[in-house]
Amino acid sequence: MSKVVKFGGSSLASAEQFKKVGDIIRSDADRRYVVPSAPGKRFKEDTKVTDMLYACYDLAKEGRGFKKELEAIKKRYEEIIAGLGLKLTLDEEFAVIEKNFREKAGSNYAASRGEYLNGIIMAAYLGYEFVDAATVIFFDENGDFDARRTNDILSERLSQSRKAVIPGFYGALPDKTIKTFSRGGSDVTGSIVAKAVKADVYENWTDVSGFLIADPRIIKNPEGIEVITYRELRELSYMGATVLHEDAIFPVRQEGIPINIRNTNAPDDDGTWIVGSTCQKSKYVITGIAGKKGFCSINIEKDMMNSEIGFGRKVLQAFEENGISFEHVPSGIDTMTVFVHQDEFMHKEQKVVAGLHRLAQPDSIDIEADLALIAVVGRGMKATRGTAGRIFSALAHSNVNVKMIDQGSSELNIIIGVANEDFEAAIKAIYDIFVITKL
Repeated sequence: MSKVVKFGGSSLASAEQFKKVGDIIRSDADRRYVVPSAPGKRFKEDTKVTDMLYACYDLAKEGRGFKKELEAIKKRYEEIIAGLGLKLTLDEEFAVIEKNFREKAGSNYAASRGEYLNGIIMAAYLGYEFVDAATVIFFDENGDFDARRTNDILSERLSQSRKAVIPGFYGALPDKTIKTFSRGGSDVTGSIVAKAVKADVYENWTDVSGFLIADPRIIKNPEGIEVITYRELRELSYMGATVLHEDAIFPVRQEGIPINIRNTNAPDDDGTWIVGSTCQKSKYVITGIAGKKGFCSINIEKDMMNSEIGFGRKVLQAFEENGISFEHVPSGIDTMTVFVHQDEFMHKEQKVVAGLHRLAQPDSIDIEADLALIAVVGRGMKATRGTAGRIFSALAHSNVNVKMIDQGSSELNIIIGVANEDFEAAIKAIYDIFVITKL
């Protein structure tokens, strides 16, 4: 077997954390390919190394002195090296970084150095080979990830190395300029490496023991999710449940490689398994609950709307012309409602309304703001009668007024619209009915 293991910034923030990571990797000979993030926060008021690098480069870009700031970054790494008892110096690396900062190599280059330097330390600590991500992960001329070229070259390169460290978060453009993924992109690198080596498992180690059924800021000590499918995860991630970078799903999903979310500080916990499909039943009817505030609804009414060919296209064209994407579009015989992000819509409100009148000629338009959307997701809902009824019963008992309901044809999720002020109460009510009381 071979496992790709990715460790987040909190897992590598200090020498003490590095030692935990080393123990985890050495405890399983199958953990052959390691993808590290940059050092994260050591304590609440601390600063992540990536943020320190951004701030340092901003000074360089403005032509101001940045030596003190670069020394502070170097000190962070030297503390880790000393704490691990390594005979390693990064003096030459920092001399190159200082030179490139002065030559304004770009913010992507600056940000990537956190992972690059941590990768060097990790390789020295484990005795693994160091493979610079810039030599095996590629972007095209437009800055888009070049999946085919990356997979071909990365597969060939790692076939020559039994154990290797590949820094996360960055790659290179055709001219060898450094290009980074979006924030959290080390998750993506781990997934790309797992696909390239045809790993049996992609372990993603972080500071939580997998996914939780609901947001712990709303539900006290929510139950964990043991197994979740990629489709369920997509639904929950889209509605704000964040443990794994969303783009990290696709490379391993194509290859049928499961992801195991694990906790560096509690390595004996099983964590959450993310799989393509499973015959395992969820512990509960639902797999998870997630949601977001800050939506508004635009309700369009027109008599005989259902018999007017192209009406929906005309309505959505008014939003498209103003660069606004929609979230959900529930409809009736003579009504059609479009849910959009309020912060995107509010500054273009009257342009959209004018466009709707011009294109669709509705009888009336009504706008409601300050709404929240909640997704109740679960593969078990399809085989369970009365799921929607239980949700509405729970919300009614909590005096929560439902503004909208939308269920996908897959019966994998139910989307509920409520007022912003009812958001937390609604999630508590749904969690209680399915997890606590299991009525």
